[in-house]
Amino acid sequence: MRTRLLPLLIVLMAGVLLALGFPLAVSLAAAQQQQVVVDRIDDTVRFAALAQFVTDGPEGSDERRATLQEQLDRYHDIYGIRAGVFYRERNSMARAPLEWTIPSDGEGLAAFEEALTGRRSEDPPQVWPWQSGRRLVVASPVVRDGDVVAVVFTDSPTGQLRSAVLRGWLVIAAGEAAAMLVAVGAAFRLTGWVLRPVRVLDAATHDIATGRMNSRVAAAGGPPELRRLAHSFNEMADNVEEVLEQQRAFVADASHQLRNPLAALLLRIELLALELPEGNAEIASVRTEGKRLAQVLDDLLDLALAEHASADLRLTDIGELAAERVDAWRPLADEKGVRLSGDTGAVTAWADPIALSSALDAVIDNALKFTPQGESVTVTVASEGDTSCIVVADRGPGLTDEELARVGDRFWRSGRHQNVKGSGLGLSITRALLAAGGGSIGYARNEPRGLKVTVTVPRDPAG
Repeated sequence: MRTRLLPLLIVLMAGVLLALGFPLAVSLAAAQQQQVVVDRIDDTVRFAALAQFVTDGPEGSDERRATLQEQLDRYHDIYGIRAGVFYRERNSMARAPLEWTIPSDGEGLAAFEEALTGRRSEDPPQVWPWQSGRRLVVASPVVRDGDVVAVVFTDSPTGQLRSAVLRGWLVIAAGEAAAMLVAVGAAFRLTGWVLRPVRVLDAATHDIATGRMNSRVAAAGGPPELRRLAHSFNEMADNVEEVLEQQRAFVADASHQLRNPLAALLLRIELLALELPEGNAEIASVRTEGKRLAQVLDDLLDLALAEHASADLRLTDIGELAAERVDAWRPLADEKGVRLSGDTGAVTAWADPIALSSALDAVIDNALKFTPQGESVTVTVASEGDTSCIVVADRGPGLTDEELARVGDRFWRSGRHQNVKGSGLGLSITRALLAAGGGSIGYARNEPRGLKVTVTVPRDPAG
C-alpha cells in the first residue's frame, strides 16, 4: 500500500511546490527588472535636469551642452548604457556614443513618441533569461515652460539583469529541491504512521490464519479509523477463538465420552464371538469396524489436543531428531521390505521437539504404509534461507493433482486407498502440531512416482 500511497503524496506535494515556485520565479524576475527600470528613470530625470539648462537660452549653452555630453560619455563608459538627449525632430542635443541614434521602429520609437506627449514611457516588457538580444529602453520628457522640448532616451543591455534573474531562479530551484526532500521525508513518516497499524493488523491476521489464535492488535496508534478497525478485529478474533475453543472442547468431550461405550461394545462383541463358531465372518467384520472406530476416536482426541496445545519452542538439532526417528522406524520398514534411509546433518531450527517428532512419525508412517515392497523411503534434512526443512520422499503410487489439493484435510482419504488402514486424520494432526510452532507441511509429486512431503520449521524465534 505504501508503494501506491507514497507516489500520490509526492506528486501532490510536487504540484504544490511548483504552484508556489512559478509565481515566485515570475515575481522575482519582475522585481529585478523593476529595480533596473527605476534606476534608469532616475538617470533620465538627472539628464533631463541638465538638458533644461541647455535649453534655457543661448548664453552659456555650449558650455552646458559640453557638460551634458561629458556626463553622457562617462555614463556610457562606466555602465555600457547608451544614452542621449534628442529634440522633437530626433536630432541630438548630446549622445553617447556619438554614432548612436534613436531606433526608427519597435519599442524604442514607441517610447520616444510617448515621451513627446509629456509622459514617461511605459515600463518595457518583461525580459527573460533566455532572451539574449533584448534591451531595455526608457524615455523621459524634457519640459520647459510646460512644453516638451526634448526627450532623454536610454538604451540598456540586459546581460546583468538576465544573470541576476537566473541566479534568483537557481536559488528558488534549490529551495524547491530542499523543500521537496523535506516533503518526501515527511511523506515517508506520514505513510509509516498511517500504515503501521495496517502492517500490525496484517501480521495479526496472518498469525490467526496460520493457527496462532491468541494474536491481537494493540489499537493505540494511527488514525482513528484504523484504531476502530483494530478494535473490531480484536473483537472478531475473540469471537472466532471462542467458537473454535467450543468446537475443540466438543470434539474432545465427544471423543472421550464415546470411548467408554465403544470399549464396552467391543467387549460384548468379544463375548458374543465365544458363543459363535470360530472364524465367523460377520463377527470379524464387526470387530474390525469397532477397532477402526476406536482409532478414529483416539485420533479425534489427539487432533483436539494438538490444536489446543501451545508449542514449547527451543533451538533443536532437527538433523539429529530426524536420524532418531529414522532409526526408530527402520525395523518396521525392514519387516515390510522397504528401504528406509536418512541423509541428515547438523541442521538447527526453532521447534518443539516433541511435536516435531510426532509430526515426523506420522509422515514416515504414512510413507511406509503406501510404499510397496522393494521400494525406498528417504528422509533428507536441509536449510534454506530463514527456514529448515525435512523432506520425506517415498516411491509409492503417489497422488494426482486433485488429490494433492485435498491431502491433509480431515477424514479425507484417496478413493484408491480406502482399503489401507487409517482414519484420515494423521496428516491433519501433523499440520496442527507444526502450526503451533510456526511450521508448515507441504506435498508434491516425487518424480518419477511417489509422494514428497516437506516439513518446514523456522530457523529463528521470530519466524
